[in-house]
Order: sequence, then structure tokens, then C-alpha cells
Amino acid sequence: MLYFFYGEECPHCHHMMSIIDELIQEGKVIEKKETWHNEENAHQFEKADNEKCGGVPFFVNTDSGQSICGATTEERVRAWANGEVLTD
Repeated sequence: MLYFFYGEECPHCHHMMSIIDELIQEGKVIEKKETWHNEENAHQFEKADNEKCGGVPFFVNTDSGQSICGATTEERVRAWANGEVLTD
């Protein structure tokens, strides 16, 4: 499963949201989870983050185990969504 954790007022998250929305339109199933105003989503973020990132945007692919901390390139987000191994 693909999860995108974001904050409503986060400018970096809004930049990433356009990429996420494009992937969704292309057929990827990605759950968007707002964490700043939704306590349940915030708890899910804390569990998924496990003190790796500490903030949003945060991307998790539970199938591949890959995650991305912070804003990044569209190429990297697409690789994450496709379950490809991410390198730094």
C-alpha cells in the first residue's frame, strides 16, 4: 500500500501533492493522510515514521518497505510508487 502523509499548510507537501495526484490519475492507489489536523492520521504517521523522518511530507510503500522523507523529485516519487529500490 502507498501512503502520502502531509500537512494542510505545508508548502513542501503542496508541491508533492501535485505529483501524487498525477500518479493517482494514472491509476496508482495512494492514500493521502493529512496529519496536522487529523489525530488518527497523525498517529498512523508516527507509527509509519518510527522516528525516521519526524515531519512531512513523508511517503511510505508498505509493499517494498521504501520510504521518502521530505520533498523530492518527481522521478524519485515515481520510483517509490513503483516499488523500485531507492538510493540516496
